[in-house]
Amino acid sequence: MATTLVPSTPKAGRAAAASGPRREVGERRPLFRSIVLIGMCFYFLVPLWWLIVASTKTVNGLFNGSAGSLWFDKNIDLFGNLAQLFNQSGGIYLQWLGNSFLYALTGGVGATVLAVLAGYGFAKYAFRGRNVSFALLLGSVMVPVTALVLPTFVLFSAIGLNNTIWAVILPSLLSPFGVYLMRVYAQDAVPDELIEAARIDGAGDAKIFFSIALPLLRPAIATVLLLSIVATWNNYFLPLAVLSDPKLFPVTVGLGQWLQLSAAAGGGQQLWNLIVIGALVSVIPLILAFVFLQRYWQGGLSLGSLK
Repeated sequence: MATTLVPSTPKAGRAAAASGPRREVGERRPLFRSIVLIGMCFYFLVPLWWLIVASTKTVNGLFNGSAGSLWFDKNIDLFGNLAQLFNQSGGIYLQWLGNSFLYALTGGVGATVLAVLAGYGFAKYAFRGRNVSFALLLGSVMVPVTALVLPTFVLFSAIGLNNTIWAVILPSLLSPFGVYLMRVYAQDAVPDELIEAARIDGAGDAKIFFSIALPLLRPAIATVLLLSIVATWNNYFLPLAVLSDPKLFPVTVGLGQWLQLSAAAGGGQQLWNLIVIGALVSVIPLILAFVFLQRYWQGGLSLGSLK
């Protein structure tokens, strides 16, 4: 039985030739993205890995280690460093850590409460000067925090709040970015129709806010809370300027003081191993906060960006 050959047209040949390179380009893109992501993960995780490795070394091992700076020495002294850290200067590190918890939780919760109230008010209430007030608020986001340290120091010195816990807590209660994020999120997360229906049913503003709006704002609240806690926990320059009593220092300023002592020791008091292990311990609460609040703050950021 004879077979009939169908001649290929020029168009079919060109289409087949063009599909080949396109397929190759499409296959290369996921590989390129994977390489870039792996490189970025490596770049961001290397400092954390170094911190973990360095926390197991003695002072001599940090500078004269046999295994290099990115691997463990033969003699691992993690628990010895921890014991020395918690016993140094009468356990001052634990006091610094407690101060950081106090400043971060008080300032973070307070900043979140104010941001939720202000953001919801900007989003759902019409009042004279609303746009101007919000524009001024956005303008304050662009002011560097370090630029406000000196005026804050002068103000608190005049009213006698320097060298007190309030000198750290009160400035932490202001979160312009948190207000902005809450307004953007509440604009669409809380429908106006739902608020009007509740008012028709006789609900007041307080009941509408606590019973209807607050549950809908939960992802954004978790996001603002986490960002505020991290910002207050990592705050260094403001506590350094307004605090002079070492017993009131947060862990950031305390480790900075040890760093200055070690740098000026010149063979005297070397605290490098305590600085490294102290930095590792101070990171653990932030990691736990991100892990436990992950599903809330990720949802808040993604939904807020879509809205």
